[in-house]
Amino acid sequence: MSLFQKGEYFPHPDHDERIETYRDNKQLFLGNHFDIFVKKYGSLSGEQQQLLDISTNIAGLVCMKSADMLFGEQPTFTAGKKSDSLEQKRLEKLISENQLHQTNYESAMSNSYRGDSFYKLRYGQLFGGKYNTSIDPFRVVIESQKAEYVFPEVLPGTNRIFAYHIAIPKVVDNTGDEEWVLDVESHYPGKLVYSQYGLEPLSFSSYENRVVTWKILDENKTMQRKVPTGINKLLVFHVPNFKTDDETFGINDLDAHKGLLAELNNRLGRIAHILDVHSEPIITVPEGALAQDDEGNKFYDETMKAIELKEGDKVAYVVWNAQLEYAFKELEFVLEQLLVNMEMPKVALGMNDSGTSGSSSLAIKNRMSTLLSKISRKRMYYDQVLKDLIETALELEHKKIGASKAGYEIFRPLIHWNDGLPSDELQEANIENVRTAGKPTMSQKTAMMKRGMTEEQAELELQRIKDEEEAEMIVTPSINKNRNTTTLQDPNVNSNPDKKGFEE
Repeated sequence: MSLFQKGEYFPHPDHDERIETYRDNKQLFLGNHFDIFVKKYGSLSGEQQQLLDISTNIAGLVCMKSADMLFGEQPTFTAGKKSDSLEQKRLEKLISENQLHQTNYESAMSNSYRGDSFYKLRYGQLFGGKYNTSIDPFRVVIESQKAEYVFPEVLPGTNRIFAYHIAIPKVVDNTGDEEWVLDVESHYPGKLVYSQYGLEPLSFSSYENRVVTWKILDENKTMQRKVPTGINKLLVFHVPNFKTDDETFGINDLDAHKGLLAELNNRLGRIAHILDVHSEPIITVPEGALAQDDEGNKFYDETMKAIELKEGDKVAYVVWNAQLEYAFKELEFVLEQLLVNMEMPKVALGMNDSGTSGSSSLAIKNRMSTLLSKISRKRMYYDQVLKDLIETALELEHKKIGASKAGYEIFRPLIHWNDGLPSDELQEANIENVRTAGKPTMSQKTAMMKRGMTEEQAELELQRIKDEEEAEMIVTPSINKNRNTTTLQDPNVNSNPDKKGFEE
């Protein structure tokens, strides 16, 4: 059944929950917890809502930490050939002109709170014709695609995607919010299909201050067109955060922990409330201390918060043992459970006694094992998709401009990933030395290239080292020769070692 038929709702009901989760979790990521837990869902009790709103943005921190570990230290993309090859140069240019490293980082950060990220590949102008071709030439463009606009179609009974639809609702110019259209870009192997439908607004979200549901009207047949891509592959690429084998969409890092996030904020608010109350306690005074008028009414200054007691004549503050010690223990317990469930060790956040000063990289790595496993899970999906994405981009360019003009062969890139942890080169060298009984494990060229040199720079540096060694070998014998000629000897000593005896 088509997702875009007259009389159907947009977004399709099958996708309502997914899209709403994207929007809610973005607010959690941004730290707007009160808007989600209170304004939208009212998940806190009436008493809790009266407390001071304090929230700690652990959700945003966890999402950013995942992106830092995955793409903060940029992975290395290679064509599997020499660094001066046409293939390697084209790969580096493709990554640079599409700012792929920044796009990957943003994708990973958003993927953490959404559960899904999408890349889109196209051949055209980056700014869609806003500038002439001398400023914005036609080329292969790799860009992120907003996840809430992507609607995959899967084979029945599987989670295998055979088509992607990118559907964007838009207001018709100069109509306010009255007239809407739905622009749909459908991706199939070998072709793109563009279509447009009328929309009728149905529901408005006061919380989000926008229309959230429409009804699909007639299709505008004049806007329909088909464009061949020339390659029998889809040009949209899906990266799930992680997922199960019976689901199409990914699982985000926040949904399972919203209860603990709400309780953490609630506990912070309650502790703050207790401290505020104790900052202005009620004072007790002896009976008759407060003045009264002729009718016997007490004069009471509310700012004093004073009351009279019949017994005793001492002035004292009314305090309440709020068991703050246990409140803080509860706060610590909730935070610990949240970090455990989120696979985020304290050492990754620099909390409490989790400092790494004096620790070896191996010790730090062992303490980060849960986070590293989480990042490895995410990396598995990105590795596959980025290789497919770049290989397809090269195929698309070959098809559009021709193989001869492109000047390189299509290849599948290799990606060298970093674990995001600081490296201890001395420890690594010692370990390799033990494993190989002191034998070299890499050439001098490779060692230099690991320090960031290109192959040509490493070869040039090695040649300089060789020239300096040869120059030193030439100078050293001449110095020794001069020293031999100036050495003083006893004239009575026979200079010929083969001749025996002494002369009288």
